[in-house]
Amino acid sequence: MGDTKTASFEALRAMKKRGEIAATWPNAEAVELPDGFWDNAKLAIPTQKKQISLRVDSDIIEFFKSRGGGHLTRMHAVLRTYVDAQRAMHRP
Repeated sequence: MGDTKTASFEALRAMKKRGEIAATWPNAEAVELPDGFWDNAKLAIPTQKKQISLRVDSDIIEFFKSRGGGHLTRMHAVLRTYVDAQRAMHRP
């Protein structure tokens, strides 16, 4: 995560014009997907989040914060994975 750099849009445009940077992802329209690529796709409808106040041990929050921005999103993902696993284990 230490390789992150910031630049204005104008600076990026100038760097691209000089050939210093190039797109790292091919044109999405040019990528051919194999047959059946979407067969197992599931619609993921975001649920409305509920704002809460949560007390967390300091070492837990520092662990997630040390991984960079988005620590609350990652904490939510861990909780979501746990809940989904528990529900799967206790299905009739």
